[in-house]
Amino acid sequence: MAKLDWSNLNFGYIKTDYNVRCYYRDDAWGELEVHDSDKIELHMAATCLHYGQEAFEGLKAFMGEDGKIRIFRMDENAKRMQSSADGILMAKVPSELFQKAVIKAVELNRDYVPPYGSGAALYIRPLLIGTGAQVGVKPASEYLFMVFVTPVGPYFKEGFKPTPVVIMREFDRAAPQGTGNLKVGGNYAAGMRSGIKAHSEGYSAVLYLDSKEKKYIDECGPANFFGIKNNQYITPESKSILPSITNKSLKVIAEDMGLEVISRRVPYEELETFNEVGMCGTAAVISPIARIDDADLNTSIIYSKDGKPGPVSEMLYRKLRDIQNGLEKDKYGWITVVE
Repeated sequence: MAKLDWSNLNFGYIKTDYNVRCYYRDDAWGELEVHDSDKIELHMAATCLHYGQEAFEGLKAFMGEDGKIRIFRMDENAKRMQSSADGILMAKVPSELFQKAVIKAVELNRDYVPPYGSGAALYIRPLLIGTGAQVGVKPASEYLFMVFVTPVGPYFKEGFKPTPVVIMREFDRAAPQGTGNLKVGGNYAAGMRSGIKAHSEGYSAVLYLDSKEKKYIDECGPANFFGIKNNQYITPESKSILPSITNKSLKVIAEDMGLEVISRRVPYEELETFNEVGMCGTAAVISPIARIDDADLNTSIIYSKDGKPGPVSEMLYRKLRDIQNGLEKDKYGWITVVE
C-alpha cells in the first residue's frame, strides 16, 4: 500500500502507478492500453482544445472492512458519459468498454485505495476528448477515452458538516436548452468565477437560480440540491441540471425510508419552508447546508443553528455510505466488487 497520510488527504490529484487508455480511429474503438505516464500527446488543433469536445465522469471505489474494494454504480456513469457524448457529438464509449477500463484502472492501482475507516476513497476519473485536428467547427474524427484514479479526502474540507452557500444572480451556471444536463468541462469553466468569489467570501458553493427567469432553484456549483419538509424529499427538476447519480440513489433510499420523493421545479420562495437542505454528488455524497445567504437581497435563511446536520440528511448519508463501504447489504445491485 502507498505510504500516504490517508486521514488527511485533500480532494486533489496524487499520481498513481497506471492509467488506462483507448483510442477511437477509423470509426472504431481500439484495445485498452496501460500507461504509466500521466502525460498525453495532443495535436495542437485537437477539437477538445478549440471547440470544447470534452466530457468526463467521476465515481469512487471504497475499501470495505472485509478488505474488498467496491465501485459504486459505474453502469450509471457509463450511461451519463454516453449522454454527454451525444450532446456534443463525440464518439460514444460502449458501456462494456467503459466498465472494463474502470475496473482495470482500479485493479492496477490497488495500492492507492485508502484503507477502511480513513474517510478517504479512490476517486475514478474517466475522460473523453476529441483528439482529431480541426480548424472548422465540426466534430473530430478521432477520440481518446482514458481512466485515471487518485486517492482523495472529502470534497468539502468540513466533511459531513453544514456549510453556508450563497445566491448571486449576476452569475449563471448553464443556459436553458444548453449543456447544463451534460457533464462537460464548459459548464465547470462557466461556474469557476462565481465559485472562487463565493469561496473568498466564506461560502462552500453558489446556489444558482434558473438562468431564464431567476425564479427557480437550479443546482449548487458542484452538486444537486435537495430539501426536506413534511416527510418529503424534494429536488429540483430542470433540463439544465446535471442528473446526479448520488441524487438518483438518495431518491431510492429516501423512498425506502418512507419519504415521499418529489422531483419538480422549486420556486425560490419555497426555500424558507424547508427543515433541511443539502447538496449531493459523488465528491461529497451529502454536504448539508447551514444557511443560504442571498447576496442581492441581503437576506439569510438558517437551517442549522447548532452546526449539526439534520436528522433526515444524517440517515440518508449513513445509509448510502454503509452500502458503499459494504456494511449494509446491497439490495439494489449498485456495487461492483473488484476481486
